[in-house]
Amino acid sequence: MAEAGVFVGWGANVAGREERGLEVFNEAVQFWSQLETDGRIESFEVVLLAPHGGELDGFALLRGTRDQVGALLMDEDFERMNTRAALIVQNLGVVTAALGDGLGRAIGVYQEELAGAVA
Repeated sequence: MAEAGVFVGWGANVAGREERGLEVFNEAVQFWSQLETDGRIESFEVVLLAPHGGELDGFALLRGTRDQVGALLMDEDFERMNTRAALIVQNLGVVTAALGDGLGRAIGVYQEELAGAVA
């Protein structure tokens, strides 16, 4: 079961770049699918949000082990995909996440640090 993830969030397209934005979105979905097929991540999910007045229009959550996520963050193709996206959407964000079995570890680290801060 996945213990870690990468959240890739994006906002609106840069004005005038909408067609290129759709092309890059499709490239990203194909890229994430290939990562899953190759066993480099366990799975991924894409979410498109309804208009809500915020800066986030959608996101993808890529799931895997901590090792898979670490390797992905250092992967040049992953970096290039995110760079292409950053050129055509606003507010691109790429953030690591704890999930599934990784939640216990992350909460444990927090509790240990909290105890140390209080002492």
